[in-house]
Amino acid sequence: KGPPKPGGNEGAGEVVKIGATVKGVREGERVMGRCAGAFAEFALMDRREALPIPAGLSFAQAAAIPLTFMVVHDMLIGQGALRAGEWLLVTGVSSGVVVAALQAAKALGARVIGTSGSEAKLAKLKSLGLDVALRTRAPDFLPQVREATGGQGVNLIVNTVGGSVVPECIKALAFQGRMAIVGYVDGVLHAEVDFDAVHAKRLRIFGVSNKLRSAEQRAETVRGFSRDFLPLFAAGRIAPLVDRAFSFAELPAAKAYMEADAHVGKIVLTM
Repeated sequence: KGPPKPGGNEGAGEVVKIGATVKGVREGERVMGRCAGAFAEFALMDRREALPIPAGLSFAQAAAIPLTFMVVHDMLIGQGALRAGEWLLVTGVSSGVVVAALQAAKALGARVIGTSGSEAKLAKLKSLGLDVALRTRAPDFLPQVREATGGQGVNLIVNTVGGSVVPECIKALAFQGRMAIVGYVDGVLHAEVDFDAVHAKRLRIFGVSNKLRSAEQRAETVRGFSRDFLPLFAAGRIAPLVDRAFSFAELPAAKAYMEADAHVGKIVLTM
């Protein structure tokens, strides 16, 4: 498993001290960003990752933004090139990243199809703008996707489920479609790929992990987020969905709640 790692990868709070050479941020400023060890009263954040919290957002809401919406920017805009009027399919639509993808896609003018095994979760997400809700956990959504899109298929897929749905996703993609690999909750790390379909339809499959990216490459996404998404938060066009906030003393309960897959949106720890 490797050496222990500090818990928490994103947070929001007030700047209490800055480095001697740091510019553009001041002590007392409210900021949010990605950082290691965020499950603590104090954490060290790279200046390149620190973003001002828009007025009107609480610390709990702001803490639910950085990691999730940076990934969303990468997969929808940075690599996914999603445009207004296009169709987005999100598999396993209730996770924090995918809920954020739904919100951002709607703000960009796209139409969204989502799959989930929970009718209650789909109903909640319809209030956020989900255009087509498909209740399924199986790779059987192609007929409904084709019906919804007039037979053309979807332009972009956000696949958080994993390898078990890859063949169905490839079939569901339109000409010049793209698929983002975000996670694999099904534990299936290999899949059969129809090369003829990928070739003929000029498809593109990409990952959104930051594991091998340099700090400057990650900072490039921060700049893109700041340019494209931060104004949407400031204007209230996107609001982070916090499912539930737990106090730090309730960390075991928060972990159990997440593992129970009972949430829609983000789970936040408060200090």
